[in-house]
Amino acid sequence: MNMEMRKLGQGGLEVSAIGLGCMGMSANLGPAPERGEMIALLRAAFDRGVRFFDTAEVYGPYVNEELVGEALAPVRDQVVIATKFGFTNGPNAVPLADGLTRWTDLDSRPEHIRQVVEGSLKRLRVDVIDLLYQHRVDPKVPIEDVAGTVQELIQQGKVKYFGLSEAGPDTIRRAHAVQPVSALQSEYSLWWRQPEQDVLPVLEDLGIGFVPFSPLGRGFLTGKIDADTQFDATDFRSSLPRFTPEARRANQALVDLLTSMAAKKGGTTAQVALAWLSAQKPWIVPIPGTTKLHRLEENLGSLSIQLTPEDLGEIEQAAAAITIQGARYPEAYAKLSGR
Repeated sequence: MNMEMRKLGQGGLEVSAIGLGCMGMSANLGPAPERGEMIALLRAAFDRGVRFFDTAEVYGPYVNEELVGEALAPVRDQVVIATKFGFTNGPNAVPLADGLTRWTDLDSRPEHIRQVVEGSLKRLRVDVIDLLYQHRVDPKVPIEDVAGTVQELIQQGKVKYFGLSEAGPDTIRRAHAVQPVSALQSEYSLWWRQPEQDVLPVLEDLGIGFVPFSPLGRGFLTGKIDADTQFDATDFRSSLPRFTPEARRANQALVDLLTSMAAKKGGTTAQVALAWLSAQKPWIVPIPGTTKLHRLEENLGSLSIQLTPEDLGEIEQAAAAITIQGARYPEAYAKLSGR
């Protein structure tokens, strides 16, 4: 299947207009599905035109990179695989909910970056990492040292392109001055529009691509989650203020808006949410995650939804009247974003 391609950054990185976020195949969204099924899903994504796959050392940890590496080994030369460094996997991660631990220990020291890259290369079964992100900005390590270390890895042929995740404008500019940044990965969707205020203008100014994660609001913008939905204790959404039953009830208005537009366009609620994102800038590439083939196909179908300027204006006007309830992250994790 032929898919539209989009450029990220100025260095020649080209990816499919929609990527695939792979985290939930191994961790953080409830019990992990059967491995063989996920390998089949990753290969089905490739068969349907997806050429951009997102993972990280800390997803699992380690097992998601191994999964992605095994699944994509037969088509390695035809895909872009992104992974990330910057968290420790030690014993000091902070529990944020009963039975749930999220990573809050950061380590972007140059020696740690080099160590992580060696492990990622093996797990991904690759000779070079296509896109290497700093997972979260480490305030203990100057971003110039981080960018310089990645630059050395690029010069050594172990990495092709450099990315940042959830970084703030000043950090982006400082990193880019040392080693050109090809992509910033941060949360962005109709129910988290913070990047529009201070990040997107910087990316446009510097010619950096944008990769929104959770483009469907961790599933909420699909319309399949309501105030009565129960989350497994191992599903990190159970710890998010935005996913309390009260917040979900209040935020339903945004889903209703998308559902109304979907009826008009002959698509689904999720497809309109993704089409809205893709319409914002030609250098935006969302990476919705899924563990189900029919959802993968639905997400890819968003590329055939054409939102006119009138449609976008209608969504904008209706969304402006909706106040989103609930913080995006608990405080311990929120501190890691926007540095």
